[in-house]
Amino acid sequence: MFRSSLLIQLVGRLIEDGVFPKEARSVYERDYEKWLNREGDYQEYINAVVQAFNKYLKGVHYGALADAAEEIVEEQWKRVYRYTRDLIKDLKKRDYYLLAVSHSPKTVLDKFCPRMGFDKAYGIVYEIGPQELFTGKMLEEHLILNKAAILKRAVDKENLTLEHSIGVGDTETDISFLEMVAEPICFNPNMKLYTYAKRMKWKVVVERKDVIYEI
Repeated sequence: MFRSSLLIQLVGRLIEDGVFPKEARSVYERDYEKWLNREGDYQEYINAVVQAFNKYLKGVHYGALADAAEEIVEEQWKRVYRYTRDLIKDLKKRDYYLLAVSHSPKTVLDKFCPRMGFDKAYGIVYEIGPQELFTGKMLEEHLILNKAAILKRAVDKENLTLEHSIGVGDTETDISFLEMVAEPICFNPNMKLYTYAKRMKWKVVVERKDVIYEI
């Protein structure tokens, strides 16, 4: 939905606020330049940002992360794609249960997702030690990195059905849960997901400037 990445914006704000050191940018700067120049893969860039976040999170106070998350969501929560924004509005009217599954920290998802109308959000949860300082350890890593497992858990826990379900994803990490839903939609997909979608004959939707293309 978000026209950037909540994690990218969060890491940038933590650096600006002095919570993370400036050298944190060096972890993902090279991959960012490669992606900007269309010489590298977007997923590699995101993975490098994740690496920077994980590297410098240890010892950070929970309040500092929560404040940074609140700031970026308050400033940028309307910067979403029209297609997915309107899809959510339509599904809410039709009494769908809206589930967000992301590899962003749950702290920022809990600020963003309720504003967009989601009923539940799953994200990465990090362990908090004494004095509310992050230990750097990820909780339930084996589960949250498997989006299909998260979807199955939500369906079972909330007593839902996947009949007439709709799933939206944008990278190959979404393939596992897109295979489970009745109507998979690949929205602004990267090359790996686009290639898979063509083979599976899934719907591909691209939003560019003020035009929405359905393939």
